Amino acid sequence: MKAESQNIEWKESWRDEFLKWICGFANAQGGKIYIGVNDKGIVTGLNDTKKLLEEIPNKTVQHMGILVDVNLKKQAGKSYIEIVVDAYPNPISYSGEYHYRSGSTKQVLKGNTLMKFLLQKQGKRWDGVPVPKVNVRALDNSTIVYFKKKAKETGRLTVDALKGNNEILLENLRLKADGDFLKRAAVLLFHPDPEKFVTGAFVKIGFFNSDTELAYQDEVHGNLFQQVEKTMDLILTKYLKAYISYEGIHRVEKYQVPEIALREAVLNAIAHKDYSSGNPIQISVYNDKIMIWNEGELPSDWTIKNLKAKHPSKPFNPDIANAFFRAGLIEAWGRGTLKIIKECKEYGIKTPLFKYTLSGFVIEFRFVAQEKSSVSNGLPDMSIENLVLDILSKNKNVTIAELVTLTDKSKSTVQRVIEKLKGEKKILRKGSDKQGFWKVLK
Repeated sequence: MKAESQNIEWKESWRDEFLKWICGFANAQGGKIYIGVNDKGIVTGLNDTKKLLEEIPNKTVQHMGILVDVNLKKQAGKSYIEIVVDAYPNPISYSGEYHYRSGSTKQVLKGNTLMKFLLQKQGKRWDGVPVPKVNVRALDNSTIVYFKKKAKETGRLTVDALKGNNEILLENLRLKADGDFLKRAAVLLFHPDPEKFVTGAFVKIGFFNSDTELAYQDEVHGNLFQQVEKTMDLILTKYLKAYISYEGIHRVEKYQVPEIALREAVLNAIAHKDYSSGNPIQISVYNDKIMIWNEGELPSDWTIKNLKAKHPSKPFNPDIANAFFRAGLIEAWGRGTLKIIKECKEYGIKTPLFKYTLSGFVIEFRFVAQEKSSVSNGLPDMSIENLVLDILSKNKNVTIAELVTLTDKSKSTVQRVIEKLKGEKKILRKGSDKQGFWKVLK
């Protein structure tokens, strides 16, 4: 007798409530139920096999409209019954409830879980559902321009699609549903305020001194393309330390985690999140680690082991993933987690932890202690904000161009940090841009 598993269930005697288990197998990958077998896998036998051979098939047809094979089996002179349930392509309900076999348990599908299940049985996904009363004109044109630029660089869209108007672009990206409605994916990707339509479609970042002590936090809003860039910018300029060294006259920054791996993790969280949950992506930064959590799901037959080996691409949000792929942000071959692992190994830090529970998916990067380099010009190892403050306190006449050189950051990043420090009343600009000077307030 085969052991109990995701596809096998043992029952010592028949009760009509086991029709729910048949429903659960039919809605999942199918399976077998053995009646007359105890929970140790020992055949105990049945006395009413003839009756059950007639009743069970009739009741499955009557209550669920499906056919099952009911077979009489014998072992050591004892009779038992095998019920073989096929996986059905359409959703099956029992008394108005949808049951689903997951692992070794049976679940009653409700709420968002039921909605996703019904969509998948129709060959659809959550991000492909149309959104009424939103047209192309409501989308953020600057984001569309950004997308076209990225897609042109990758060559993953035709020239005609990139040269056409926004309507043509969305049609080529399969982001329009029947009746000229836009899909949810289009709203998340290109609308200036997707939270008007999708609750929790943003990112929270917090720095924790301990699990119970939050030091400071930020929220990142906007469409998904904006969230990727803003989230990465915040993490690198505010939340992670950069260890500084010099190779000749060139300033070298080394973060606590490889930027490529971190970006891949952020992209995966944003692209594969379950946006029906209403919960934001949460990024928790500590002195010794950074954790990225999103309420998403692995494919039903996958475990964490699949992520650590060569695996196919099975995106949770196919339309969102397709747009990210066309823009060159992700690959379409399921290599994201392998890329993260490879980058961390080459960087000299531990392989990140991948955790998957009913509450969602977590990737955890653990930092390694690094010795701070001695810097000839006296600039200490610190966050970009503190570094700018340190530079301004030593040279009140420094220009933006000089700050770009000294910090080795882009002009837009330096300007963003300057504006932030002004808003926090930490610095003040006295006089004009050309003739004025900086004053550090605190």
